[in-house]
Amino acid sequence: MAVCARLCGVGQSRRCRRRQRHNQQDQGSDSDMDEEEEEQIVGKGRFDAGACGGPERGVAATAGPSDAYEYGSGRVNTGGFLDRTSTGPPHPQSLAELPPELLVEIFSLLPGTTLSNVALVCKKFRQLLKTETIWRRRCIEEFGMKEDLRKVEARGVTSQDLYVKRVNPRVKSGRFMKLLPDYEHMDYRDVYTHLLHPYRHILGLWQPDIGPYGGLLNVVVDGLFIIGWMYLPPHDPRVEDPMRRRPLFRIHMMESNKATVECMYGHKGPHKGDIQTVKKDEFSTKCNQTDHHRMPGGRQEEFRTWLEEEWGRTLEEIFHEHMQELILMKFIYTSQYDNCLTYRRIYLPPAKPSDLLQPGLFKGTYGSHGLEIVMLSFHGMSARATKLTGDPNVPAGQLTLDVDLCRPVVLPDLEQQCNIEELSRLVMGVHEEVQREQEQKENGTSATGRCAAEGACGGSSAAEEMESDHGACSDSCDSSHSSRTNPETQPFVLPMGVMARNEEYPRTCRKCFYGTGLIAGHGFTSPERTPGLFVLFDKDRFGFIWLELKSFSLYSRLTDNLPHAHAPNLERFEAMLRNMQSWTS
Repeated sequence: MAVCARLCGVGQSRRCRRRQRHNQQDQGSDSDMDEEEEEQIVGKGRFDAGACGGPERGVAATAGPSDAYEYGSGRVNTGGFLDRTSTGPPHPQSLAELPPELLVEIFSLLPGTTLSNVALVCKKFRQLLKTETIWRRRCIEEFGMKEDLRKVEARGVTSQDLYVKRVNPRVKSGRFMKLLPDYEHMDYRDVYTHLLHPYRHILGLWQPDIGPYGGLLNVVVDGLFIIGWMYLPPHDPRVEDPMRRRPLFRIHMMESNKATVECMYGHKGPHKGDIQTVKKDEFSTKCNQTDHHRMPGGRQEEFRTWLEEEWGRTLEEIFHEHMQELILMKFIYTSQYDNCLTYRRIYLPPAKPSDLLQPGLFKGTYGSHGLEIVMLSFHGMSARATKLTGDPNVPAGQLTLDVDLCRPVVLPDLEQQCNIEELSRLVMGVHEEVQREQEQKENGTSATGRCAAEGACGGSSAAEEMESDHGACSDSCDSSHSSRTNPETQPFVLPMGVMARNEEYPRTCRKCFYGTGLIAGHGFTSPERTPGLFVLFDKDRFGFIWLELKSFSLYSRLTDNLPHAHAPNLERFEAMLRNMQSWTS
């Protein structure tokens, strides 16, 4: 603020200049007398100071050594006197002398959090900061808000239709405006100050704490709302269909100086809710009117409605008895969290040029459990898929796939690919090689320890062997990278006897690698990693063959725009992955 005061020409800085001139006059030197005469001459053309204490626009300023070439005139001022033939404007002596339109442009470039301090400098600045242009730019650049506050639309549907019609399709259109406030007199400054800035910490991706099932919540600025969208996979087994979205809560301006939180769960429209920040990277939502979640037909009607939304079918259409049990179990479990939920922040994986494909979120088929969401990330020479949504066997947060990019698998011809025994022989051969290397490393480590204790030097051969293995691994990884830059597809077909939820899988692939998948009993009992084959189809699809289960999972990229979801750095992302496993373990 002191800096702004000096720029405006107010405060002690101006008095200091006067004291300096007074002291120079007392010295009585010839050069000082010349400067005094010059100031008296130029001072005749001055006007009174403006609102911030500086000279007004268009006023001639005191000439000095740095003013030989006048601002905007193109004429040289000689002898220290003002050139009366000059036609250009003078040099501004303070920030407040700049034209208002230029000050508005400068202020609109500042972060919104600093504008309150700028308003304290002087009355002129405080008045200029009421300009809508400044706050509109901050809303757009910092939060991605739509540019037109009065005509907010989402995919061609007005916000009134979108956020009310999704909840209760039976409501007549004439009632929409009664459910939403009137934004006619609202301005961008109110929206920024009372809505966007206070709730900026909850924007981004979050994982709800719903036991083993997890989930994916995306909190975004959508028009005049902050919306918490729960992302749901497509109906099984249509893995390549777009994601489904369901609003869980919204925050908007009910009045010009107050933001209102509303719960969107249930079938009776928005109702009163609350949001609390538990700690950093964690918040919770609470519904204050849970009766809006109940339906007239009781639990049976609620279950039928939930089943149709979740699976796109009725219970009679699901013939598999085990699948019916899993569905009923999920409904009973998740219904306990309809009034209060806790969310923990998650980040999108950072990308590197050496990655096999662009990391991100994918939808995958998981047998009777339906479609689930995984996060694919790369860590050195391995690719890992972590569950964001889970099931009673392998819960959310667990590492479902671990792929060794240093161990490519060359597929045989199509006739041999159809033979599950041939594929098992190839993959199990690599699996046994991996186990032997792990045993050698363990034995080599213990042997190296004994040699060091006895003063022997026989560990050099083991070190050389490990170095040669690392070199071979690097060579294979380099060849994999060259295949990424020049992808060559090859025919692919699932072996006979391997079950696939979606028969419309790609018939060509780019590369195959050895990997392991996590399987477990109900309640995540007896978890173990089982060998399998990772198949890269293209930049947006991959698959995994579970040899022990004789099952195939197809994964398709989630293409939704997810702002405010990128990790600040790799360390934060790695820490988030470790925390995710501890949440569900």
